[in-house]
Amino acid sequence: MKEHVYRIVVPTPFPVGNVNMYLIKGDSLTLIDAGVKTKEAWHSFQQQLRQIGYAPSDIDQVVITHHHPDHVGLLDYLPDSLPVIGHWKADRWVRQDEAFFQQHQRFFEQFLLECGVDRLFLAELSHLRGSLRYACRRPLTATIKEGDSLPGLPHWKVIETPGHAQSHVVFYRETDGAMIGGDHLLLHISPNPMMEPPFPGEMERPKPLVQYNASLLKMRDYDISFVMTGHGEDVTDVSALIEKRLRKQRERAEQVLDMLKQKPHTVFQICQKLFPAVYQKELMLTMSETIGQLDYLEENGAVRKKKENDYYVYEAVEGSICG
Repeated sequence: MKEHVYRIVVPTPFPVGNVNMYLIKGDSLTLIDAGVKTKEAWHSFQQQLRQIGYAPSDIDQVVITHHHPDHVGLLDYLPDSLPVIGHWKADRWVRQDEAFFQQHQRFFEQFLLECGVDRLFLAELSHLRGSLRYACRRPLTATIKEGDSLPGLPHWKVIETPGHAQSHVVFYRETDGAMIGGDHLLLHISPNPMMEPPFPGEMERPKPLVQYNASLLKMRDYDISFVMTGHGEDVTDVSALIEKRLRKQRERAEQVLDMLKQKPHTVFQICQKLFPAVYQKELMLTMSETIGQLDYLEENGAVRKKKENDYYVYEAVEGSICG
């Protein structure tokens, strides 16, 4: 059967703007990603679905690229009987497990203190779950991992691409080099690698920016003709955009390394210098970006950290260069 991929674009309340969903007509009617939980997005989705000739009840399954609210929210409007498939690391987020959120709170309280964040800012943690009102509350029905084929879509292979989210996956069709890329590679913006707590059994916290760079490099192993993205237009010159993203990443890290060559800093002190206008309003976003740069520099041997009192201080290694 000849597959047809339809793009459906719905609005979000987030600064990133509209989000893309994809409907694939193969052996089964599969929805890739599920927008954000607002009535506006639901009405827009239904209207576009009607124009293609379908209703929500026609959908056989939903597959998600990752767990962020703007990619899963409309699952709560879709029938409970509908199978929902994603990477196993998405499950604790989409089911909104209370025990996990308590662990989440404890992890970030400890982490932010170790980053040198003033205790006054810890009140921000109570707002962390605010955006989850736009997400769904339902568990995954089945999970996918590296190398799997999508159920009912045997030509589409799963590639794990952690970084922007620990649960992030993309789908690659080798027959024509098409990829459905979620937020892994976006044309006009670089995705934020977001800090998440470790999973049970993991001894260390994830290093999302280091993972993201590795996931970008992994894309070089595939002959990709174009990427259908989670936001904005398709990416057609994939290798050039990967090089651009990696180059920009090195430039940002060099900026941080220059600060550390002046004197040692805590993570929070660097965050305040990198994002003076927004760090108070977007603490977790800016701290995720900052720790990402330091993880990258530490991985490359350009900086080292030492514990002073309850927090870590980072310093440049003498003669160090970035990357």
